[in-house]
Amino acid sequence: MARYTGPTNKLFRNYGVKDLSNRKLTSSMRQSPSGQHGAVRKKLSEYALHLNEKQKIRLTYLVSEKQFAKYYTEATRRSGVTGTILLQLLESRLDNVLYRAGFGITRKQTRQIVNHGHVLVNGKKVDIPSYLVKSGDVITVKSKSNEFVKNVQSMIDLACAPAWMTIDKDAQKITFDRVPEREELDPEIKEQLVIEYYSK
Repeated sequence: MARYTGPTNKLFRNYGVKDLSNRKLTSSMRQSPSGQHGAVRKKLSEYALHLNEKQKIRLTYLVSEKQFAKYYTEATRRSGVTGTILLQLLESRLDNVLYRAGFGITRKQTRQIVNHGHVLVNGKKVDIPSYLVKSGDVITVKSKSNEFVKNVQSMIDLACAPAWMTIDKDAQKITFDRVPEREELDPEIKEQLVIEYYSK
C-alpha cells in the first residue's frame, strides 16, 4: 500500500523534517529520531545521507515515492539546474501554492481543500492537489468556502507571503506570478544529494 497511515510526527523526526508542514508545531518538539536509541549519534554512510535528504524533501511536500521519482525525471528533461527545477516543480503544486499563500494551516489541509473541489484555477474547478500551477494562473476559492478559508487565514500571519505570488485576502484570490528562484526557497534543503541519490 503506497499511502502511509502511521504516526507522521515520528516519521518526520527520523528524517529531520523540522516544520512538518505544520505551523502549529513548536520548537519544543524533540528533533532526534524516534525510538529507544534515536538520540545516539552515529555516523551515516554516504548512501544514508543521500536517502535521508530525499526522504526529507519528499515528506516536506507530502508526495509519494512514485510521484517524487516522476518529478525528478521531469526535472532532468528540462534545461537548467536539475535540483532547482525539481524544487520549483514541487513548489508549483496546487496544494503547496495554497499552503504558501496561507489558505491552509498545513499542506494536508490544503490538499483536502483541493480534493473536495473548493478551488478554481482560471475559473475552472481543479480537484487534483498535484496540479502544476503555471505563471499567470489565477487561483480562487469557491464562494461557499470563503468563510472556512477566512477562519483559517485569521490564524496565519501573512506578513511573510511569498514574493512569487500576489495574494488578495479579501477576494480569496492568488495570482501565481512566477516560479520561485532557488535563493527564495529553504536554504537547508540540499537538493544536490537527491541528484546524487538518483544518479547512482
